[in-house]
Amino acid sequence: MMPQSVLPFKLEITNDEITPHAGLAVFGEFLRALSVPGLIDRTLPGPGSGAGYLASSHVLPLVLMLHGGGRSLEDLRQVREDAGLREVVGLSDLPSADATGDWLRRMGNGGGLAGLAEVHRQVLRRALNREAATGYTLDIDATQIVAEKREAKWTYKKERGYMPLVGHLAENGLVVGHEFREGNASPQAGNLEFIERCAAEMPRGKRIAHVRSDSAGYQASIVNWCEEHGATFAIGADLDAAVLSSIGAIPSSAWRPYQDGQIAETVHSMNHTKKAFRLVVVRRPVQGKLFEDEAPAERYKALASNRDESAEETVAWYNRRGEASENRIKELKIGFGMERMPCGDFSANAVFFGVGVLAYNLFVLFKRDALPADWRRHQVQTLRWRLYQIAGKVVHHAGAVILKVRRSAFALLEEIRARSAELARA
Repeated sequence: MMPQSVLPFKLEITNDEITPHAGLAVFGEFLRALSVPGLIDRTLPGPGSGAGYLASSHVLPLVLMLHGGGRSLEDLRQVREDAGLREVVGLSDLPSADATGDWLRRMGNGGGLAGLAEVHRQVLRRALNREAATGYTLDIDATQIVAEKREAKWTYKKERGYMPLVGHLAENGLVVGHEFREGNASPQAGNLEFIERCAAEMPRGKRIAHVRSDSAGYQASIVNWCEEHGATFAIGADLDAAVLSSIGAIPSSAWRPYQDGQIAETVHSMNHTKKAFRLVVVRRPVQGKLFEDEAPAERYKALASNRDESAEETVAWYNRRGEASENRIKELKIGFGMERMPCGDFSANAVFFGVGVLAYNLFVLFKRDALPADWRRHQVQTLRWRLYQIAGKVVHHAGAVILKVRRSAFALLEEIRARSAELARA
């Protein structure tokens, strides 16, 4: 007789209420501790009728889905079918994936973006008011989202999609501002206005004290804003004719060894800057290519800055934006499913991206405020494997709901719950 399976175990159906996401349940409790559901319902438009769903009935399952690893609206079915998770978290009645898609479109064409902006603002301000720091570093960067949507515009990278602008606070990783943009939006467009909006999001007593940007931020208006607001900056400079002329005027004696090249600095200004600024320049040799007669012997990287430190320290500080901004955008896009958009409607996708940013910020706060210290360096994929995917059994006894988990996970979940309870009382 042929064996019916490879491994010697039997597969049976149980009527027990099992959830594969017991760890995700304690994150859901953290959301309740921060009063996120009520905040969403107060700030986003309500249902069109008495039989409709509250805004939190759409947003909370999306946030849980994105934390759990879902990539599309269809993955909401996994939350909907997880009766154990729903009971523990208090999601009694969930809309369908199609209904949530309709809600995204309705919010995009209504007051959804304004409501989400207010949710972000209040979550951010509560988070920053718990910190002793008063001055923060703003890192801004545009990022491409490829989208095979008929209405999506062509980006400068020759692909259809979107080009959202994201601003991170380097010190804690929180997104302080975001703007969902068409793919054909110039990375240089509206950067000053974006910085001003990010600064306006800071609560009383907190401020943007430093600004970092790639060459998209190399604009006189941004340099002037930083000077007027007492903010230091380091911005990648365009290697235009004026900058190259300034570099060419640096005397050979001013260059000193730096890593695999040389470093020097000079003073520079643009036509409309009110003050001159430092131009820190790094040059490195370029290895010539075979059959290329006139390859440049050197390549240059220039930074505009007003920081009072050595040129080497300014370059090192600027380079830290790779971790503070670029890697965090990668976490937002890949870790939280924002590398693809669910709808063919731009405004609906803008709402979805806003929910994704909210999920990301809540992840940052969850690590900071609820998890043990040695968990705070982990990316979301590690939390999924080690925390969110802890299995649990939901039982009822004497009118109480009990979530049973394996012995090795019990202490961790109890610690997280205790910290959430402290937040709820704060």
